[in-house]
Amino acid sequence: MATTDSDIRTVLATIEDPDHGGNIVDRGMVSAILPNDDGAQIILEVEAGRADRLSSLQTRVEDAVKTALPHLAKVTVIMTAERSAGAEDANRPQRQAAPSGPAPRPGASGNGPQAGAERRTMAPDVRHIIAVASGKGGVGKSTVAANLALGLQRLGLSVGVLDADIYGPSMPRMLGVTGKPASPDGKTLDPMENHGLKIMSIGFMIEEETPMIWRGPMVQSALQQMLRDVNWGPLDVLVIDMPPGTGDAQLTLAQQVPLSGAVIVSTPQDIALLDARKGLNMFRKVDVPVFGIVENMSYFVCSNCGAQHDVFGHGGARREAERLGIPFLGEIPLHLAIRETSDGGTPVVVSNPEGEHAYAFVSIAELVRDTLEGNTTGAKPAPKIVYV
Repeated sequence: MATTDSDIRTVLATIEDPDHGGNIVDRGMVSAILPNDDGAQIILEVEAGRADRLSSLQTRVEDAVKTALPHLAKVTVIMTAERSAGAEDANRPQRQAAPSGPAPRPGASGNGPQAGAERRTMAPDVRHIIAVASGKGGVGKSTVAANLALGLQRLGLSVGVLDADIYGPSMPRMLGVTGKPASPDGKTLDPMENHGLKIMSIGFMIEEETPMIWRGPMVQSALQQMLRDVNWGPLDVLVIDMPPGTGDAQLTLAQQVPLSGAVIVSTPQDIALLDARKGLNMFRKVDVPVFGIVENMSYFVCSNCGAQHDVFGHGGARREAERLGIPFLGEIPLHLAIRETSDGGTPVVVSNPEGEHAYAFVSIAELVRDTLEGNTTGAKPAPKIVYV
């Protein structure tokens, strides 16, 4: 007989809240229970001020469920911490002009006391944070993000990748990483590493086929924790693979993270460009520079006859970039090798570094690097979004 939500909840009702007494079910700490064929995912929600003290609670819950329900082979417990509205308002960074001066080196305080405080909270030793975004899914944004990060690493920069697509994390598979991150102090996580990159994704915490059925505040909390509570160390660039669209997660990152800029990914057809335009306008509204547009799946070259076929049209992103007055960063073809190497965990920039497809990604990385180096003020302080 399959394990039900009720079976697991009965076990959780035997676990006491260590601070306030009473069991964690009655106290409303169990946000979601997602049983599957051979395991379960349990989401605990706590106040931000108690998150550090309750780090051992995850292990207690996991052990209790496995002991009471030994047929569950895989039990994953995820803790999210939500701030109260007042605390969020108090800690929200205010808009301020970025002062002149050289870009901060890794470990530097940033642009003034307030920007320095922000960077100490969110990836403190990262020099530049860039977002790779799209207005819609299915345009190959994650493939571009992975190969862009590898291209920047190939240019001699120290690079990390944050997979911010909570509902559809793909970086573990795309970058060939399995397992769970270590926590040396029980409070922070060490990022996973492969291909010379530091990597963090919610995909490391859950089984690959487990759906993430989370409300907006839980997604926001998870994104904040993956920046604030991960030991990124000194990095030149942190590439954030953004979720598609312009919803809560995108606004959280644009508002609370001092982004140096964004790269927009689109395919050539009009419907994709329409959504890409929405993503671009979102960044403009929150004062995040847009480094340019990448046209992915730009064309297909037949391996037999050598003829170019414009499956989704061609040149639409270039024309859109010209119309909007932003740089066009380059074209990436629709090619089997790019898809196969990404699915196999060895993206084309590392699996065939001298090939033409790797060259296309590295050329885009060079433009992004040059833009970052020309940004003498460093990352802008995270702006405050005002709803009117």
